[in-house]
Order: sequence, then C-alpha cells, then structure tokens
Amino acid sequence: MTAWPEHVRGSTVHTRRGAVSNNFRYSLDCVLIDPESREGPMFFSRNRLNIASVHDRHHGGRRGAGHGLAWARKVLNSAGADADRILLLTQPCFLGNIFNPVSFWLAYCGDSLVAAIAEVNNTFGERHSYLCSKPGFAPITPRDRISVRKIFHVSPYQDVAGNYRFKFDIRPDRISIQIDFRNGDSGVFATLTGMRTPLSDRGILSALMRNLFIPMRTILLIHLQAAILSLKGARYRPHPVPPDNEVSS
Repeated sequence: MTAWPEHVRGSTVHTRRGAVSNNFRYSLDCVLIDPESREGPMFFSRNRLNIASVHDRHHGGRRGAGHGLAWARKVLNSAGADADRILLLTQPCFLGNIFNPVSFWLAYCGDSLVAAIAEVNNTFGERHSYLCSKPGFAPITPRDRISVRKIFHVSPYQDVAGNYRFKFDIRPDRISIQIDFRNGDSGVFATLTGMRTPLSDRGILSALMRNLFIPMRTILLIHLQAAILSLKGARYRPHPVPPDNEVSS
C-alpha cells in the first residue's frame, strides 16, 4: 500500500433480517489515507477546507472534537497492539459537508492487518468505536470473522443487543468490509465494497458531483428507510443512554 491518498469508489448494501425484511443499496466515495502524510492532489486537503478534505476533529474520540491519529494510536497501544502503520478509511468532507455512519482505522504490522477500529456515528450526534482484533493481534485474513458485542444504539428499529461479526478483505486493488449484526433471528447484514485507485483531482470533481448533497442525502435515506420499516410494521425502540466507554471490543 502507498501513503498517497487513495480513492475508494464503491457502494454499500444493507439487508435486514427478521420478521420485517428490507434492503437497500447506494453508492459512496471514500478515501484511504495515511493520516501522517500531507501529500495529495490539489483539490484534497488535511485539516483545512477544500473540495475534498479529512479533518482530525471528525475522527478519534468525542464526535466533533476528535484527536485523529493520536487517539487511534492511544487506543491500540492501550490494548497491546504493536502497529507500525495506521490508515484511515472514511468518507471525506465535500466543501465542508460530512456525515459518516462508519469509518475504519486500519492498523498494520508490516503488510498484515492486525486490528481495525470501527468508528460508528448515529443520527443522535453520538459515537462509539469497536476495536476488532484476533487474540494476540494475530494477522486478520479475509477468512476471519471478528465478533464484538453491540452496545451502541444506531437504528431505533434494532435492539441494543446481540453481536457484530466483522470481515475485512483489504487487497491492493480493492476493499471489502462486511458487518453482520445478529440478534437471534433478527439483524442486519451490511457491506462496504469498492476499488482502490490513486486519488486525483479529476476523481475528486467527479465525486463532488455525486456527493455534493451527500449529508442531506444520507439523512434523507435514513429517514426514508425508517418510514418504510414503520409501514411494514417494525417496532420502534426509544433512544437509550449511550455507553460510558468510548471504545469496546
């Protein structure tokens, strides 16, 4: 992999299990960056406004007041992970606008992925992160399923119960991440997949046209899917108190 920012143009699919089924798919544009690097094309910036940008305050720690890479290193070091490189996979800001349901800190030892932090945001302005790893921080392969207990409220149509099973397939030319939430017979299966290419000004301008209203579109899609679930008879769960701990595993 390279320190040069990469463009991951892909899609996400959500499939709901249980008595009330539902599924949807939409496209998205992500960047894969080395947070320690400030290199990139003209229309991409770190920690300052541009057509596309990634800001430390949006990642790592309390939502809106993050500490970026320093936070990720602290979490990993506290857990005993010996990572020599950490990358961030996220949807960038486009002209300062952003809403990221989930971003991923990917921790490497040499060429091996040894841990991932799934940084989850909900529509209530809250955040919780899940540290995904194997015992002893052994290399994570595409065959592995990393299980963590769900303790953070995301959808009001799902209980805060059950487990997530993460699958990471990070290749030089493409990325595929699966999140399989199971709570008895109910749950949600979600994917994020896309091809990796060097981030370019042309690619950023094309992504801008697709994502100019992405935060508004994302919120509208969330509320649209909520309306569909309500019409199908799904039960609404009240918003619980968020967990005290910032990270769980």
